[in-house]
Amino acid sequence: MSTGFFEGLPTVGYEGSDSTNPFAFRHYNPDEVILGKRMEEHLRFAVAYWHTFAWEGGDPFGGSTFVRPWHPQDDMGRAKMKADVAFEMFDLLGAPYFCWHDADIRPDQGSFQGNLETLNEITDYIGEKMENSRTKLLWGTANMFSHRRWMGGASTNPDPDVFAFAAATVKSCMDATHKLGGENYVLWGGREGYETLLNTDMGAELDHMGRFLNMVVDYKHKIGFEGAILVEPKPQEPSKHQYDYDAATCIGFLRKYGLENEVKLNLEQGHAILAGHSFEHEIAVAASEGMLGSIDMNRNDYQSGWDTDQFPNNVPEVALAYYHILKAGGYTTGGTNFDAKVRRQSIDPADLVASHIGGMDICARGFKAAAAMLEDGGLEEALKDRYAGWEAPEAKGMLESDLATITARVLEQNINPEPKSGKQEILENYVSRFV
Repeated sequence: MSTGFFEGLPTVGYEGSDSTNPFAFRHYNPDEVILGKRMEEHLRFAVAYWHTFAWEGGDPFGGSTFVRPWHPQDDMGRAKMKADVAFEMFDLLGAPYFCWHDADIRPDQGSFQGNLETLNEITDYIGEKMENSRTKLLWGTANMFSHRRWMGGASTNPDPDVFAFAAATVKSCMDATHKLGGENYVLWGGREGYETLLNTDMGAELDHMGRFLNMVVDYKHKIGFEGAILVEPKPQEPSKHQYDYDAATCIGFLRKYGLENEVKLNLEQGHAILAGHSFEHEIAVAASEGMLGSIDMNRNDYQSGWDTDQFPNNVPEVALAYYHILKAGGYTTGGTNFDAKVRRQSIDPADLVASHIGGMDICARGFKAAAAMLEDGGLEEALKDRYAGWEAPEAKGMLESDLATITARVLEQNINPEPKSGKQEILENYVSRFV
């Protein structure tokens, strides 16, 4: 039975680039075959439960602006209504996947036992919904940053009881993810950092975080979970100094604690910007180390400097991100999760649907441009040309040599190189041809 929340809104279909229908896809055609696979299989779109259904429209200076039938989110009846609405929207969009935190789908009971009971109840209910829907679970995760118990961190908390509560919470969420057939499990350490070194033993906190993640990996194998374990970098906000600052920092952490072959990265556009990077930079860093897992697609407001989690609207940015994903071979268990939310003034149910239509279309346009660039090969040819000198036997041998031998060669051959153009503007113009 329909909840009536999206009454009057049609099922969204592909109508092509000439369509003026605001509730149709103009660029996202799930069945279009690109590089040998359907677009849906390449992009693997997911709807984020937290921003789409759990967020009430508050910001640091004001309270809720949304009035939803499942508000307040404090009992199981409304949690089930929220799930009903969620799956109605998944079906309208034809969304292949969704993602959740435990706190998004069940009301907090104030105790682990209570949370465990409501988590099991709601995931049983969601499992029943999934039996009648094509939408699958891309990943689950635990919210260990919102409740006051997490204000000093989760696995990095100075209180061992909080560490224990975190361990039990992650176990319960991994069990729930496994039960629902989730294809990944994500850990984002929103409070795994510090405000001041005056009260922080950084070495101990990092060791505890490393041990915690090893426990997660051990439990994955114990229960036979075949999905990927992913960690998500973020440089700041809410913690002033977060230990998972960016892709490179996370990779160093994973190597230090022997996890480089067990854990990959879930990268977010907005977090990349906060770290002072482009999204394609973070993707390229992860891909270069074989640690690219999945992405959270969104954007920030470049004027505010805040993690605003807006839906993507910049095709060139999206195209370059997907270009590096395709270069890395595309997703395996990962996908494109819209970690994005409508604005506080976008209060209608139609806004929730339209925002995802726009995001999916922007991603489709960017993806098609990325695939066309990869097929054309212009960027790869330019790279090959720029580094061609390293194909010479003398150049390759130099990497196995030593400073004294190289110096003797420079003197003997009177090596005095002239700079060569990087051709950045030519390559930027090349990209513009596709986007």
